[in-house]
Amino acid sequence: MIKQQVIGHLGKDALVNNVNGKSVINFTVAHSEKFKDAQGNKKEKTIWVDCAYWTDRTGLAEYLKKGTNVHVDGSPDVRTYQRQDGTTAAQMTLRVASIQLLGSKPENNGGVAHEAPAAAPVNELTEPLDDLPF
Repeated sequence: MIKQQVIGHLGKDALVNNVNGKSVINFTVAHSEKFKDAQGNKKEKTIWVDCAYWTDRTGLAEYLKKGTNVHVDGSPDVRTYQRQDGTTAAQMTLRVASIQLLGSKPENNGGVAHEAPAAAPVNELTEPLDDLPF
């Protein structure tokens, strides 16, 4: 099993979708790293991770707003598809097993972060994993 963990900020508000009668919360997490290149110049690289949280507990989506800092744990899910030009492409999505709300980015209000309520749910994956290859 391959596990993946991401800590970062949501790039936009989460969306709740219904796929084949099942609920999924879709969101994107940005993780940024600062580094120096070979010439010593400061650089920043941002990696965007598409996430899919298959759950009936869709009430969590109201806390997943743009800028919210989260810790997401899950496994990568790769799907292939045909582009309009006929070429094959692949997309990797993190299939979320658990998510923890860490708070929000500070806004222009004196540096005070808007954090999720202390009672915000920390959910675990509860759906059956009937699509596993074993």
